[in-house]
Amino acid sequence: MTAEEPRPGPAAFPDAGAAAAAAQPVNASQPTNASQPGSASDGEWLRVHPASPFIRGWVALAAIAFFFGRDFFERSLQGRPVFEEELAGRASWLLAGGGTVLLVSVLGFLLTWYFTKYQVSGGYVRVNTGFLFRQQRQARLDRVQAIDIVQPLLARIFGLAELKFEVADAGESAVRLAYLKIDDARQLRATILARAAGVAVDPAHPEEPSPEAPEFQVLSVPPQRLVGSLLLSEQSFFVVVGGIASVVLAAATDSQAFYFYLIPAALGLAASYWGLFNKGYNFTAAISPDGIRLRYGLLDTQAQTLPPGRIQALKVTQPPLWRPLGWYRMQVNVAGYGVVENAGEGSARTTLLPVGTLANVMGMLALVLPDPGTPQPAVVFGAGLTGLDSDGGFVTTPRRVRWLAPLGWRRNGFAATDTALLLRSGRWWRQLVVVPHQRTQSMALHQGPVARRFGVADLVLHTTPGPVVPRLAQAATEVALALFDEQAARARLARKRQTTEQWLRQVVPGAPAAATEPVAGPLETPTPQQQEGGQYG
Repeated sequence: MTAEEPRPGPAAFPDAGAAAAAAQPVNASQPTNASQPGSASDGEWLRVHPASPFIRGWVALAAIAFFFGRDFFERSLQGRPVFEEELAGRASWLLAGGGTVLLVSVLGFLLTWYFTKYQVSGGYVRVNTGFLFRQQRQARLDRVQAIDIVQPLLARIFGLAELKFEVADAGESAVRLAYLKIDDARQLRATILARAAGVAVDPAHPEEPSPEAPEFQVLSVPPQRLVGSLLLSEQSFFVVVGGIASVVLAAATDSQAFYFYLIPAALGLAASYWGLFNKGYNFTAAISPDGIRLRYGLLDTQAQTLPPGRIQALKVTQPPLWRPLGWYRMQVNVAGYGVVENAGEGSARTTLLPVGTLANVMGMLALVLPDPGTPQPAVVFGAGLTGLDSDGGFVTTPRRVRWLAPLGWRRNGFAATDTALLLRSGRWWRQLVVVPHQRTQSMALHQGPVARRFGVADLVLHTTPGPVVPRLAQAATEVALALFDEQAARARLARKRQTTEQWLRQVVPGAPAAATEPVAGPLETPTPQQQEGGQYG
């Protein structure tokens, strides 16, 4: 059984505050800044930084230099003469061959740079690439799901950054601009977000660029907490168990071979630790009128901007070893992040909070879902994280199924507010999934022969691909059927309230069609209660 598939779109974002209230819809025909280099003027094609192809292809240049000059390098390291009689005959050929390959590579880099252009015009961002095989990628500004500023280590040294933003098709049409000056990247991001939101700058000065929205930091993850979360992670537990088993087997069999099995496990664990620490180091979250801003990274830094309402589903988890310390992890599904280049990048980009306290979780929930849809959000969401049975109004698995799920039947359940559906599961590995009603794309009921015998069924909600898989496990059949119909009705009603893809017009529905005022100033400083989670605290 499948419910009607909604059309994705942004949700209202009241936390935009005074800046959103004073901002005005954009005039698509109005230029932004035609005079400054790197600015995104309507109809003007711009190039990336000239050093971009060399930063992307430095590995190839290093490989060419090593291949043609390894004999010279080895002799220099050994203290032997570089040019000996045995090398005299082929030195000229090596130099000529290496120079030719290097010249062709540099020429290819220059041509790649010359034919790579981008444009922001008519509600689209377009990128042209290729000099033999031309390619143009474009994305609608009002469908932008997230914008990232990525700085690999070499790009940071030269003050450059890559601008990457996703649209709602699971990452296949992600548009990337590599590389721009860091200030130009931030400026272009501000312009794209302003166009996507429907914001215009002061019409009296159309040549001025769109200002970057102000922000207020709401949390940061201390490095010591990040290190502690890694040491108490699931992989650490299994490595310790494997080490104990290896010691016991080695002592019992009088064989030292079992110790060698720990070497690949230790190397893999170290690599995993380093990757997670490198990605999670200096993690900060801030709120601004254009969305949630996340920054993280030790060597390679990344700054994400998630526009309001673009998060499709959210998951809060708590491993058993984190429970005494009260730590949680938050992950999200974002349209465009479903297909990623590598698993490490995907894990980092879909992490809303690598490790945090209950207050941090409630604060981030307040940013993702500003309207909890219930007069008692602290009770309902708190029950979703730590409750059992009917705490907080949750409907749980019937008692007759306790033989199928002896540990989880009192935790498995759901609760619905006016704005989201909450799915709770896991007795040891606690988990809470939150799906805004308008983000329910489709639903399905699953019932196997054993579940049919006990009169239960699973309800699966389909959103965009990602780490969050919304699933209600082992609900009574009649309850699952009723929830199927109710959730379909809630999704339809929530979608009807979305009249535009520009999120600002949902926040300020009475905004006039023409811009008459400049963008508002900084955000008001949140109160201590808002910093601790607002209504959720």
